[in-house]
Amino acid sequence: MKNFDRIIAGAAILMIILILCTNLFLSLYGNSDRARPYRVEVKRAAREIEQNGFLGFSLDKYPHLTNIERIGTVADEYENAGGKNILVLVNFPALESDSDYLIREIGGILYRFDYIAGVGEKKKSTFIAVNLAMGGMALLLFGVLFYFRCRILRPLNRLVDIPYQLSRGMLISPLKENKNRFFGKLSWGMDLLREGMEEKKRQALKRQQEQETLLSSLSHDIKTPLAAIKLYAKALEKGLYKEEEKQRETAENIGKKSDEIENYIAQLTDALREDFLSLSVRKGEFYLSILLQEIKKYYSEKLSFAGTDFWIEEAADCLLAGDMDRSVEVLQNLVENAIKYGDGGWIFLAVSQEENCMLVRVKNSGCTLSDAEFPYIFESFWRGSNVGEMAGSGLGLFICRQIMHRMGGEIFAEREGEAFAVTVVFEKA
Repeated sequence: MKNFDRIIAGAAILMIILILCTNLFLSLYGNSDRARPYRVEVKRAAREIEQNGFLGFSLDKYPHLTNIERIGTVADEYENAGGKNILVLVNFPALESDSDYLIREIGGILYRFDYIAGVGEKKKSTFIAVNLAMGGMALLLFGVLFYFRCRILRPLNRLVDIPYQLSRGMLISPLKENKNRFFGKLSWGMDLLREGMEEKKRQALKRQQEQETLLSSLSHDIKTPLAAIKLYAKALEKGLYKEEEKQRETAENIGKKSDEIENYIAQLTDALREDFLSLSVRKGEFYLSILLQEIKKYYSEKLSFAGTDFWIEEAADCLLAGDMDRSVEVLQNLVENAIKYGDGGWIFLAVSQEENCMLVRVKNSGCTLSDAEFPYIFESFWRGSNVGEMAGSGLGLFICRQIMHRMGGEIFAEREGEAFAVTVVFEKA
């Protein structure tokens, strides 16, 4: 803001200098003969009268002259003046008065040249017009600068520190309500981001507490069968059970206790797999056309630049049940996988209907997965043999399945010749 204020001050100084220079130029220019065209016309008319005589003289070529008349001779003026001041009258180039006329001596005869008055007024009006114009331009310029400062820079300046605050975990204070037409939506979005990060922080703390409780409980539960296994193993080691039936019973008990421990470990694994991702889903309704339009808008230009053919099948619109944002996330994950692991030839989205469901199939050319790998593609952290050196976490399809299950839908994959297809099943609203 301070730098912009310096720009405004600099613009003000420059405008003042420009106005002063313009007025100085007009003042100097207005005092020259070029600013008095009637003088030029008087000289030309006097020369014409001297050469051609007064008879037949016309004022048509002299727009600033209104009348020319003879007022006497130099001798007459000398007599009228009593023989005094004749040198002043004759030698003075022009006698001007408030009546807007000039007197010239031509061949011993005095002529009066009446001209259009108001040169001073014109000069004054020119000054006024120029100053008003430049003043208006200055006001317009400063109006735009102040509007830019108050309606754009000031609201933007309030948002500058928000990313820094969010990065430092300062998530408690909500953003001030901002109805600015330029940054109101941005401010609202930043506040949504703050709320989302705050909610994720609370969920992370809650999950951590639950996991610690779960670990404490399972570790306690595991200790009992583990202690029993140790006792049975010690008894067998020392040969306390001589009978074969007793030994078999002891072995069966060890197996049962081992199954208990295995069950506890499975519970722990399932709990960790369910909780390491916070996939909240808002149940609602949205139109299929809007979902497909979002995907088309995002990928059409991107894939055209990459040289990949991309098209979406036309389909009748209908209302679907689920979370619009999460549904877009699912289809984006599938298209991104098609871009990463396909051969770049083409990507196609087909739409079909079965009973009360709509099926959206994302299909791409170039499938390099083996049939043995298909059962595992929706597992977390699993990556196929076709990944090569491409970066990834193995969570894309796992997240898609979790989202679809939470929305009451389904997702499955299949090979179609040399193509790979993933079908997403949405419930109708």
